[in-house]
Amino acid sequence: MSGAAPLLKDVFGFDGFRPGQEEIVAAVTAGENVLAIMPTGGGKSLCFQLPALMRDGVTVVISPLIALMRDQVRALQEAGVAAGALTSGNTPEETEAVWEGLEAGTLKLLYMAPERLAAGSVMGMLRRVGVRLIAVDEAHCVSQWGHDFRPDYLRIGELRRALNVPLAAFTATADAETQIEIVQKLFDGEPPRAFLRGFDRPNIHLAFATKNSPRNQILNFAAARKGQSGIVYCGTRAKTEGIARALNDAGQTAIHYHGGMEAEDRRIAERRFQQEDGLIVVATVAFGMGIDKPDIRWVAHADLPKSIEAYYQEIGRAGRDGAPAETLTLYGPEDIRLRRNQIDEGLAPPERRAADHGRLNALLGLAEALECRRQNLLGYFGETEISCGRCDLCDSPADTFDGTTAVRKALSAMLRTDERFGAGHLIDILLGNETDKVKQRGHQSLPTYGVGQEYSQGEWQAVFRQMMGHDLVRPDPERHGALRMTDAALPILRGEAQITLRRDSIKAAANNRRPAVKAMVNEEDAPLLSALKAKRRGLAEAAKAPAYIIFTDKTLIEMAETRPTDLDAMARISGIGAKKLESYGRAFLEVINGEAEMMHPQRRKLAGRDAGSVYDRLLEVQAELARGEMGTDKPLSCSASLLAKVAQLHKADGAALERILGERRAERFGAAFLDVLRAGD
Repeated sequence: MSGAAPLLKDVFGFDGFRPGQEEIVAAVTAGENVLAIMPTGGGKSLCFQLPALMRDGVTVVISPLIALMRDQVRALQEAGVAAGALTSGNTPEETEAVWEGLEAGTLKLLYMAPERLAAGSVMGMLRRVGVRLIAVDEAHCVSQWGHDFRPDYLRIGELRRALNVPLAAFTATADAETQIEIVQKLFDGEPPRAFLRGFDRPNIHLAFATKNSPRNQILNFAAARKGQSGIVYCGTRAKTEGIARALNDAGQTAIHYHGGMEAEDRRIAERRFQQEDGLIVVATVAFGMGIDKPDIRWVAHADLPKSIEAYYQEIGRAGRDGAPAETLTLYGPEDIRLRRNQIDEGLAPPERRAADHGRLNALLGLAEALECRRQNLLGYFGETEISCGRCDLCDSPADTFDGTTAVRKALSAMLRTDERFGAGHLIDILLGNETDKVKQRGHQSLPTYGVGQEYSQGEWQAVFRQMMGHDLVRPDPERHGALRMTDAALPILRGEAQITLRRDSIKAAANNRRPAVKAMVNEEDAPLLSALKAKRRGLAEAAKAPAYIIFTDKTLIEMAETRPTDLDAMARISGIGAKKLESYGRAFLEVINGEAEMMHPQRRKLAGRDAGSVYDRLLEVQAELARGEMGTDKPLSCSASLLAKVAQLHKADGAALERILGERRAERFGAAFLDVLRAGD
């Protein structure tokens, strides 16, 4: 590494490496395949830029954002490095300069978006210009189940094989499962040399709070840090615009940013944030990946992030200069319901959705942590030797109590109802609420009925939320959100272990009397509605049609509330005609009930009508008389279309029946069929 020190000083202006950089630079320079997981602000880019200068040929850098590539290329060029990018944002002059550098053999770093790999000519071009190393930034984007999945990242493994050159992959966010995926997709399953450089960002203060007038909470947090650059992350585009207006009205300088803006407006916002001091950006998660502003002093979440990985990456945009930075994350029951619905409405298989519910539980565990959030956060990423002093729970320890009795009551209610229900119905049982659903299932006779009246409904919701945070229970994707116990719950249920809960979270639930946002369906039916929407979306995408063409929301809501068990019941739902019943009925019944029963097309046409049940009885009678009254005659039957015609007879008489069936069948079945028709009148 003798040649690294002068370049480090002369080109990048550093007297020495940051912790962990030197050994990564050495491995990449030596041509080893490398996977480096480093905290945001840990100096990842240097770990492929410096080796690129020390190796022959071109290093191609795959990066997900044009803004990030342009910033890095500009910084390298100002440092005297021959670097360029091929992006849709290039001017003709910039693109021409890149090609000239490649043809002359002087370009050392070529930045490209993964989408460019889809062009068939790119592979040949990269082989021709002498690429000797591939560097992949934000490598977690290869994970199909991650929060930043980019499909074209899957082409990078093919590129590595085609060029037969070493590959160095870098990311700040990768749990164990994502690391396995990176190795499989980028390195064909052959383990690279891995560097885990620690996730701790000790300069960032961590804090969570339950929502209570959330807009005011954000305004107050920003007001205490006036003049400092900050980011507010929101769950919806509309909220970004609303909070930005409120901040400006309060005397701050704020702009909004979301994916629905024109591309030029987004570029202006990015440029302003990079250049202006003290500017606040209120944004969806469309903003941030690749933001290289070192002096962001705070990050606030107005809504709960999608996962613990997303949370870590988003707060990691603060304090990249190493100076103190602060965070605040707000959360409430509506956030958790939204995130659960997003998982349930996804098209992933049940086992993946179960894992995603587990990831969300991990984030709830961080939100409802009993002590030191930093230890909780970094423990998720496998780091255990952590000291903190920079989080709200280290500042002011949580008010806790022995929650074993409450948790055992909740688990007992789950056990006695065969783990088939969500928190809403279980809370009704614990409170002794004699709802229609409780009465229909006879749950008022359970031993756990009414044993939980020491808490209100909101307080019990807080208990269940903490149980999820401890990963004692998870929603079951195959049972539309019904809660299931994990193995960790069993010792508590058996009285072999105790559990501590946060009293302050339960008190906050009791004191928070704000009316909840009106949901489309009640809490019990919400997971099924999410599953029905997921099925609708899949069918709509396959048909390249809008979702409402399949079924409207109103129809899906009625399905979720009535839970039809067969096509007859399905046909009675508003918005389901004969054609849609034929096209989609079975698919949606399978979502509601599992495997749907096969039904003859002629019978399906009668679904939901009185003639349908008459048809079923005619079918039974035909089976009884197939070999005559004595069971010794030659087998005889009617076709489905004949049975359908008989079932729809408005006047039950022998002559009409014989005209439909013919003499021979009328002789065998006529009298019995007339009895069925007259019984149905």
